[in-house]
Amino acid sequence: MDCSVDTLEPTSLHADLLRGRLDVHIESSSIAPESLFGFAERRNPKRAFLFVSRVLGRHIPVRPSRMLESFEHLATKIPADLPGPVLVIGMAETAVGLGAGVHRAYSATRPDTVYLVSTRHPLGTELFARFEEEHSHASAHLIHLPQDPEVKAMMLQARSLVLVDDEASTGKTFINLHRALVDAGLSQVERVVTCVLTDWSDGAVRAHMGETAEQVSLLQGSYRFTEDSSAPLPDMPQVGTVAIGDWPLKAANDWGRLGVRSVADTLAPGLEVKPGERILVVGTSEFVWRPFLLAERLEKAGADVHFSSTSRSPIALGHAIDHALSFSDNYGLGIPNFLYNVKPGQFDRVLICTETPAQAIPAELIETLNAEIVCDAE
Repeated sequence: MDCSVDTLEPTSLHADLLRGRLDVHIESSSIAPESLFGFAERRNPKRAFLFVSRVLGRHIPVRPSRMLESFEHLATKIPADLPGPVLVIGMAETAVGLGAGVHRAYSATRPDTVYLVSTRHPLGTELFARFEEEHSHASAHLIHLPQDPEVKAMMLQARSLVLVDDEASTGKTFINLHRALVDAGLSQVERVVTCVLTDWSDGAVRAHMGETAEQVSLLQGSYRFTEDSSAPLPDMPQVGTVAIGDWPLKAANDWGRLGVRSVADTLAPGLEVKPGERILVVGTSEFVWRPFLLAERLEKAGADVHFSSTSRSPIALGHAIDHALSFSDNYGLGIPNFLYNVKPGQFDRVLICTETPAQAIPAELIETLNAEIVCDAE
């Protein structure tokens, strides 16, 4: 991936979807657009289209080194002079790994940062805020209050917010999150930076918040969706559940829902790979950062590694999505999950990483991919 800072010439792209036509105008980009994103169609009556990232490692398998380049490139765009402490928030579920990567890169330049994710998985601990992603298949987001005294103090004293998502369509989710945080008590925030791979929001956050806000991204553009009113609306699976499932999570084993300064690489420390071995590391739902650290380590050890993750996002086949596996979630919520663009036999080894017990991973997924399970046993 070319991460040069040279801005590409403006260009236009389009996608003909079942429910209408999506036209995008790319105003500037430091990466070739076709290597940054593709199009897909949501199985969601509220919004038909989806920008599918080719560098995120969520719906399309990506080499860890390529993901790392996008993390570091985005982090360089965040102002270095933000007043601290700086609270970095990654948005569930798609951008929790992106947010962690951006935070790791940005925190290397200053010590006063903390990382926190929004989540759809209650931990049974105290909540700080709740906000809505109104167009989403799962609209509710939770923000937990950190339990570690140092992390909690940094969060509550944060003077700058860096809000990370994979893309911004209208900017409304960022606006909703900021409002929820301020209403919950973060009234001393002086600066807000939204940080996305692709920004289609036409400066909406800055227009709403004023000069205290800044929007950074790898690509800026605009879109227009022309809906076909005669097209039938899709049936969307019920995937918006926000609850403690049959496999409750342990707050003591947190990697971001309760806030962290850093996260250790703890998964499968003795795992050995062969040079050139084709390996897919799969994160599950929001549990992606420790799996990414494993994938990064295996790639450095000489394996041909790709990273992807399961998702509760229902997406139709076509365009950037050419294959889909469907199975039950591994948290015991009774909702469908999906793994996109991964075919049986495509890799020599498939490692499915989980923060729930191994028996929570659906047997049919393990059998289909001939997968090994890697549990977070820290």
